[in-house]
Amino acid sequence: MIINIKVTPGAKKNLLKDENGQLKLHLTAPAVEGKANKAVIDFLADYYDVRKTNIEIIKGLKSRNKTININEIKNGM
Repeated sequence: MIINIKVTPGAKKNLLKDENGQLKLHLTAPAVEGKANKAVIDFLADYYDVRKTNIEIIKGLKSRNKTININEIKNGM
């Protein structure tokens, strides 16, 4: 499954919201040295109950708008 999300690093808590059809992921991790990208993968792996290796950021490594490929979804939205 491919999803598009907007990431907001440096938030008070980790939270995934659907706002007007756009997924928004608020993360406590800062946007430095790839910490936010790692947090995106960690959060989505827990959320969709898949291994971290099944999640790949395919577009937007240095952007807040990211395209994510997730394989083997068991549970979730």
